[in-house]
Amino acid sequence: MERLKKSFALIVTVLMAVLVMAACGNKSQSDVVKGLDKKVESLNGYKAEAKMTLQTGSEPQVYNVEIWHKQPSYYRVSLKSADKEQSQMILRNDEGVYVLTPALNKSFRFQSDWPKNSSQAYLFESLVKDVMDDKKPVFKSTDSHYVFETKTNYQNNKMLPFQEISFNKNDLSPSVVKVMDQDRNPLVTVEFTKFQFNSSFDKDSFDMHKNMSFALLDVPANASANAEPFAVKYPLSLPDKVSLKTQKEIKTENGKRVIMTFGGKKAFTMIQEPAAVSPPSDAATPVSGTPADLGFTVGSLTKKSISWTNNRVQYMIASENLTPDELISVARSVQGQSAK
Repeated sequence: MERLKKSFALIVTVLMAVLVMAACGNKSQSDVVKGLDKKVESLNGYKAEAKMTLQTGSEPQVYNVEIWHKQPSYYRVSLKSADKEQSQMILRNDEGVYVLTPALNKSFRFQSDWPKNSSQAYLFESLVKDVMDDKKPVFKSTDSHYVFETKTNYQNNKMLPFQEISFNKNDLSPSVVKVMDQDRNPLVTVEFTKFQFNSSFDKDSFDMHKNMSFALLDVPANASANAEPFAVKYPLSLPDKVSLKTQKEIKTENGKRVIMTFGGKKAFTMIQEPAAVSPPSDAATPVSGTPADLGFTVGSLTKKSISWTNNRVQYMIASENLTPDELISVARSVQGQSAK
């Protein structure tokens, strides 16, 4: 009888443990959202690494991303192409928002509230905010992830209205983010390979000069000599009834400048030319526009133009008719093709 009682007690204990584990592994949507909110509230900072794949051109573009964040508002996001010698860094500290391009020895300073008030596919707190701001997200639970489909909050980019965010069940860190178009085709995919909450940082981890100095060490000494030849590129995405009307080349000290005019109701001009390497300088160049996330690089957006650098080429699109959404859409599509 005593042995029977012990066996029964053991069975009850095991069943209770199974029930508890099942309950923990199948939290409700509300429980997960509350857990994410608490995670952000207690966050001191984090370090993360990810692979970002862009499907906005003719071929996938892959970039390695390293993300540092220290509360309340320090950020360091490093973007490096997987198959080309190009890199860029977005830095935010007390002095402002900087975009560093080491291969060209260039740094630009924006007076901007980046990354606030806009979705950022590689920032944990931005992903959580999008989940909480969407009143009707789609939620599901898998064996190892909590998955949300939410609306995005890109202020100037309506071509990417939806995103699917997968959080790891064990610590609520982000696992995979898919940013999608109207038809829910993923155009941007961020796959996190490492994520460490509450990381520690050196006092100069977010210093512009220190980061530029370290980044310059990674630039090959013969990078300019080995740079790819300047190949003229064309936008793959054009507004309705807009087409290329003229194209002309002007010789410059850096090679050539290509000027294209596109006609129609949404007419615009596009200029591209090799980007010159700047002489050493302790000061960043002030920029009047706002940072524009093009996925493969960060550009400068104004009401009537957008400019950016990619693979040692400087681009600018100017228009009296294109909206900020359309300027970004056209600019994103330029990176996908190197021949008309």
